[in-house]
Amino acid sequence: MRNFLRKLERAFDAFANILGVLSIVFLALLVIVVFYNVVARYLFPAANSVAMQELSWWLYSAMFLFGVTYALKENAHVRVDIFYENFSPTAKALINILGTIFFILPFVALVAFFSIDYVSEAYTSHEASANPGGMQHLWIIKSAITLSYAFLFIYAFGFLIKNINALLDVRENKGSEFLSGNSSGAQSVCCLLYTSDAAD
Repeated sequence: MRNFLRKLERAFDAFANILGVLSIVFLALLVIVVFYNVVARYLFPAANSVAMQELSWWLYSAMFLFGVTYALKENAHVRVDIFYENFSPTAKALINILGTIFFILPFVALVAFFSIDYVSEAYTSHEASANPGGMQHLWIIKSAITLSYAFLFIYAFGFLIKNINALLDVRENKGSEFLSGNSSGAQSVCCLLYTSDAAD
């Protein structure tokens, strides 16, 4: 049974890693688009494009929407650490398990479900940017909400399994690296993204 749970955990983690890589791709594209917008604005005003400016907003949104699943996998999401960090590994695992069942899964399911009409309306009405020369087909970026929350809903079961495994490890006196602290690398990335957002 434990081996089966471990395999499931690794499979869900691999899924989250793919979304993490996708977020990195969006970040790289965002850097390129923003660089183009800055250069075009000051050096080639004729090449400055409203659509390219809005594309940077699309990429920024997609990066965060699809990156949240990876953040959950790395245990790097925002929480009240002043309380959580002082809890025992057992308490941390139980909080994560109950929080996933009663908060993450219901909330994410509701957002994913109700966003379908939001995307459908944008698609059927051929919704486009209100700005002249702006992006067309707004249903594409709006569908990222539905997709990202659907992916998060799927991975929430992996997060649940990860914490069950961690709880079993603690009870077997093996300890749990997952519950011992957040990933420093993931924290650094999240901190960088947060500070860049605040700077904007």
